[in-house]
Amino acid sequence: PSTASIVASSAPFDWHDAEWMRSQRERTKIDGPMSVYEVHVGSWVRELEDGNRSLDWIELSQRMIPYVRDMGFTHIELLPIMEHPFGGSWGYQPLGLFAPTGRYGTPEDFAYFIDRCHAHGIGVILDWVPAHFPTDIWGMARFDGTALYEHEDPREGFHKDWNTLIYNLGRNEVKGFLIASALEWLERYHVDGLRVDAVASMLYRDYSRAADEWIPNEFGGRENLESIEFFKHLNSIIHTRCPHAFTVAEESTAFPDVTKPPEEGGLGFDLKWNMGWMHDSLHYVEEDPVYRRYHHGSITFGMVYAYTERFMLPLSHDEVVHGKGSLLLKMPGDLWQKFANLRAYFGFMWGHPGKKLLFMGGEIGQTSEWNHDGSVHWDLVDDPMHAG
Repeated sequence: PSTASIVASSAPFDWHDAEWMRSQRERTKIDGPMSVYEVHVGSWVRELEDGNRSLDWIELSQRMIPYVRDMGFTHIELLPIMEHPFGGSWGYQPLGLFAPTGRYGTPEDFAYFIDRCHAHGIGVILDWVPAHFPTDIWGMARFDGTALYEHEDPREGFHKDWNTLIYNLGRNEVKGFLIASALEWLERYHVDGLRVDAVASMLYRDYSRAADEWIPNEFGGRENLESIEFFKHLNSIIHTRCPHAFTVAEESTAFPDVTKPPEEGGLGFDLKWNMGWMHDSLHYVEEDPVYRRYHHGSITFGMVYAYTERFMLPLSHDEVVHGKGSLLLKMPGDLWQKFANLRAYFGFMWGHPGKKLLFMGGEIGQTSEWNHDGSVHWDLVDDPMHAG
């Protein structure tokens, strides 16, 4: 670790999920119920008495899976577990797109976790990051001394927001590398779905850029034509090779037809995160009830476009970090009113069209925002207000 690569066994894992795989298409059917528990593996539980370490995959199999099953979730979504150099990126700056991080055990241990999830009737979604990669010299940056994976021109090849490099999707070998990574998780590790991160940043050449910091496409427009074709190709191959699997786009703009099939002109995703619903509805419930009558549009507008795509409603990790506070503390009023507001909000969410996603800690009304170096505050469940 930190000095050399680790060579993992190439022996196939002894899977016991044949029945799940046979019926997986029905179990994960897009028009069926889906309630997703989003998890950052390293901070779900930490063992304070053992150096504040995270649980490994075997321990998570014993503790997380029964909990998720008993809570009624249908899927676990894992923040990126591909190998990454910087833990503070939460996995969103990966370098080893084919390797589970060694932080929580071996690849066989990870496969065991997936196998046990399936044994308990729980699907697994992985966050997957084809939008960018870190600049670390031991990674893929200028891999052979030239811009091999990335664009040479920083106006196309560098993200100022994240200080990361952007894949050159105009190169077939780069597209092949990324698609092979996606298939690796779906085929070798029996993952049920991929949530594709930062899709909006890939669709627009001027994403988060000033006027002189981007290059138009061949027609003079801002759309990234290479990325659009990549997504169509990616989803077509996944749905051909892995008909049981589904893909989810984190796409925050009004780009059309994200969940329409490629043969009909769409990008081919099965689901899209409904970021507009999340922002508007949180804005509404954060208002004092006295003033909500001036903001009813925020809570009703989502129905105007609820059926324009196949949506997932995300109350994700991004909403409980960087000073935003926990879901509970976003609510107005005293503590009793905060709990009542949060319960009502969850009820509204569960009744609204779209699949449901909740980040860990939200289900117990955690009082502090998420800290990736900490843990969910499980001691709160000793309080009846948090225990539910």
